[in-house]
This record gives sequence, C-alpha cells and structure tokens, in this order.
Amino acid sequence: MSQRVARKRGQRVRAILTTAAELFGERGYREVSLEDVAERLDVTKGSLYYYFASKDELVTAAIETLGTDWTDRLEAVPAAGTPTERLRALLREHIRIAVREYPAALRLFLVPDDWPEEQRARIKALRRRHDAVFRAVVEEGLRTGEFTVVAVDPTLQAMHAAMSQAPVWVRDDRGIDQLADTLMMLVGVSAGTAA
Repeated sequence: MSQRVARKRGQRVRAILTTAAELFGERGYREVSLEDVAERLDVTKGSLYYYFASKDELVTAAIETLGTDWTDRLEAVPAAGTPTERLRALLREHIRIAVREYPAALRLFLVPDDWPEEQRARIKALRRRHDAVFRAVVEEGLRTGEFTVVAVDPTLQAMHAAMSQAPVWVRDDRGIDQLADTLMMLVGVSAGTAA
C-alpha cells in the first residue's frame, strides 16, 4: 500500500471514528446504528463494514482511539515547571482539545450505565489513566505547598465535571484561559498567580 493510500485510509478511519464518537456521545449507545453513522458521513452502510465489522467494533475503536489519543496528548504536555504551571498547561490543553477537536465526543466518556460491559470497562480504564495525569500534578502541588484543597478526589471530580462542559461554555482562546484560571482556583491558586 502506498503512503498516499495509507494516509487517505487513515484519514477516512479517523473521520468515521470521530463521527461515531460524536453520535454515541449525543444519543447514547442504544440509540445509534451503523446506518446513523453512515448517514452522517454521507456514505453507504456497506462502506462502514469495510472498516468495521459491527457496531460494537466501531464504538470500541472510537472509545479506544479518542481516549488514548487524548490522554497521550496530555501526557506529552511538558513536565518542566512548577505544579501550578503544569496543571494550568494540562487544563488548557484538555479544554482546547474538548472545544476544538472533540466537542460532542467528550460525552462518550461519561460512562453511561446502559452501555455494554466491555465498553463501560474500557471507558472506566481510560478515565482512570486520564485522571492519573491530573492527580499526579495536584498531589505534587500539595506536597510542595503550592496547592490547597479540601480533598483530592472531589477537587479532581469538580475539575473533570467542569471540563466536560467546556464545549458548551467556551468559544475561543480567551474562554479557554478563563476556564483554566477558574479551575486553578479549585487548588487554591488565584487567576493572578496561575500564569
């Protein structure tokens, strides 16, 4: 397979996965069919079968690809700097990805209880990995005395809940910065010292 063909195939698969994630995020697992995904992409259902043998295979690939990509990108945020600088950079990157790249797909990771167990388990595992990125920085900030929280778990839960709403609230870079600064206040860092 030539590089051009491989690149084009990869782009097509990415478009299918992103569209599927958006639909599953919008409507839920039970309410989305392969026909719905094909219709949104303006392709035939048969062309989806070329890439994915079933709805379960498609949703599992969407969860895995988007969740892994998202957390890989957060883990790639530079580890240099103070916990305050690193946490703000993580918040900004997460919000930017949510708002600019996967606004509807973010809801896919809210772990709906009515999803099949395999997908629920994978979503939970990806969420734990994602949470660990933020948890490590918050705990370091507590050890160094930069951060003050009532408790780590509720702080992280509030951060993640707010970030899950970012596509609804945020429209531009200024909004990304404002939400990141607001979330920094959860660890006791005011907007004036967050930069």
